[in-house]
Amino acid sequence: MVEELMVAGVALVSAGAVYVAAAARVVKQYERGVVLRLGKLRPEVRGPGLALILPGIDRLRKVNMQIVTMPVPGQEGITRDNVTVRVDAVVYFKVTSPAEAVMRVEDYRFAVSQMAQTSLRSIIGKSDLDDLLSNREKLNQGLELMIDSPAVEWGVTIDRVEIKDVSLPETMKRSMARQAEADRERRARIINADAELQASKKLAEAAKEMSEQPAALQLRLLQTVVAVAAEKNSTLVLPFPVELLRFLERAQQQQPLPPTSSTPPTTSTPSPPAAESSSGQD
Repeated sequence: MVEELMVAGVALVSAGAVYVAAAARVVKQYERGVVLRLGKLRPEVRGPGLALILPGIDRLRKVNMQIVTMPVPGQEGITRDNVTVRVDAVVYFKVTSPAEAVMRVEDYRFAVSQMAQTSLRSIIGKSDLDDLLSNREKLNQGLELMIDSPAVEWGVTIDRVEIKDVSLPETMKRSMARQAEADRERRARIINADAELQASKKLAEAAKEMSEQPAALQLRLLQTVVAVAAEKNSTLVLPFPVELLRFLERAQQQQPLPPTSSTPPTTSTPSPPAAESSSGQD
């Protein structure tokens, strides 16, 4: 009798252990469990820890509540200014309602991926090339709104969308490089012209000062000779300023000239000698 009771007890314990093993489910901290009993959704969502279900009757589906990073495959499109580009993006999203994510859509990950690709193509067609290259923040916000609108009904919230890369054709890259080179050359010419203007103003002021003091030009010439001679060259080319020649010419013109008479000189002819008169008579 005792042996039969022991055998029954062991069998009961074994059956209980098998039942618990079949009914026990472990839900992780970052997961939530959605229970379907005979195909019908149970209202309560199982939290993290040990969850017991009815084996063969209940079905537990675990939903990850973490932020999911999903790369969007590169999409080729034509921008509003008729440029063919290829754009890659990254979508960050998370599930906020596990029951809706299970019941509203068959595979919410696949649905978000397809919606992201479609929205990315639409953004490419509505934007210019300059916006894709320099105004990405605004495009990211617009892309996030386009994906988030249908995803809310699926129990999914789009956390962030980032355009990762914009690939351009080689011909467009060369055109942009030539444009950038031309713009830099234009700025360089403007800077050189501005420098020439400032230098001409300073040279005009210096010329004005030297015109008032002609000796300053000679001193400047000597200073130039000293600067060139410091290079220890065997040949010295010395420019002779034109202003110095003009200074010498003006100095020569200011010298007084000898006086000249307008009447021709007269010549005197010697008179014949007078005959001597004698006072006495022979």
